[in-house]
This record gives sequence, C-alpha cells and structure tokens, in this order.
Amino acid sequence: MTLGEKLRQIRRAERLTQSDMAGTVAISLDTYKNYELARRRDISALELIKITTHPRFSKYTLWMMADQIAPAAGQVSPV
Repeated sequence: MTLGEKLRQIRRAERLTQSDMAGTVAISLDTYKNYELARRRDISALELIKITTHPRFSKYTLWMMADQIAPAAGQVSPV
C-alpha cells in the first residue's frame, strides 16, 4: 500500500475532508491532495513528522511506517 493510500485511509477513518486533514497538520491542501493521488510519491520528513506526531494521528504511526500494529501500545490501523 502506498503512503497516499494510507493517508486516505487515515483521513476517512477520522471522518475528515482533504481540506480538514491538510489544515489539521499544517500542510498545503494541494500538497496533501498530491500525496493521496500519488502525484507525489515522496513525502518530506517535515510533513511526515507533522502527521505522525499530531495527537490525533500518532496512533497510526507504526502502521504508516512499518505496516504493523501494537494495540497494547495504542498503535492501530485505521481499518
């Protein structure tokens, strides 16, 4: 699964629009859309940190980075 697909799953699980998601993590809407639509395959480290350290989305960090979950540690997938 691509990073863009993972971002889309997280956004949908959190019931956010693309605009809401981008605004929540302080990424431009165009950049965020490009990630979801796979127009940009690489994500900058700064933007990845904004997502993975945000209190609302940090529970998905292990899944985003390593395709793993650890429910006992609060790390889940959006599905």
